[in-house]
Amino acid sequence: MTTRSTPEQGRLDPDLDAIMSERRHLINLTYRLLGSLAEAEDAVQETYTRWYAMSRRQQDAIESPGAWLTTVASRICLNLLRSARVRRETYVGEWIPEPLPDGTVADPADRVTLDESVNLAFLVVLEAMTPAERVAFILHDVFCHSFAEVAEIVGRTPAACRQLASSARRRIRASQPSATTPAARPADVVRNFMQAWEAKDIDALIGLLDPDATAVADGGGLATTFLRPIEGGEQIARAWVELARHRPGDMTVLERMVNGQPGLVAQQDDVIVTVFAFEVAGDRISHIWVVRNPDKLRRWTTS
Repeated sequence: MTTRSTPEQGRLDPDLDAIMSERRHLINLTYRLLGSLAEAEDAVQETYTRWYAMSRRQQDAIESPGAWLTTVASRICLNLLRSARVRRETYVGEWIPEPLPDGTVADPADRVTLDESVNLAFLVVLEAMTPAERVAFILHDVFCHSFAEVAEIVGRTPAACRQLASSARRRIRASQPSATTPAARPADVVRNFMQAWEAKDIDALIGLLDPDATAVADGGGLATTFLRPIEGGEQIARAWVELARHRPGDMTVLERMVNGQPGLVAQQDDVIVTVFAFEVAGDRISHIWVVRNPDKLRRWTTS
């Protein structure tokens, strides 16, 4: 709970430190809810705007400013999620959550904690949930809010919120690949994939890809890429060999962490133009996500 100071202490804004100390928590919450750091920062900014739009008397009447900020930010995200589905109907190609490099921003208050709840595979599953499911699950299962608190935010009963979170968990369990072989280190699998790709070794690529693997790309209409998912390990391997054959001579592929997981980036003229995220099941790659939309790669250019 946030500790409030009193006006008698002589500070012009006795609550500024306490209020701003909530920023990192809000960034972490809103990124998981929205899948976009840019939208998350806008949601947090709007939350603070609403706080400072209140009179001092109204602010003093709030027992826990931190809880108030969390509630308002979550409601803003809920509204954005409801409208996002309409906005994304006009999006060119597939929409993939914004990938994050390690150390996304210099200011610690704006850094997202990179854990299993922000790996790209997890965020993609969240995209398939209803807005209410996503908010209920993230607030309860990831940020440990009670269902009574969740109910106040989403406007439903605690029992209904419990069902929403349960439905979200089922979606997550259903999306998890069932590995039939001993688990390999994902970093090793990704490195082997990069080496096979650079060697244009189609047999090695096929061996590293699950037969039912899927590759999805996001160019947002701003960068050239394939518009429809590629299904099947062999089809993906052939597509990646074609990419290698037509790759510009000044483009370099490097190993980098993507949302806390081993991934790859393509760099050209010292600018990262593509981010590749992977899901590895056992010793094979089951999903590849390719982000080329430059609007989603700004953090990589400046990191």
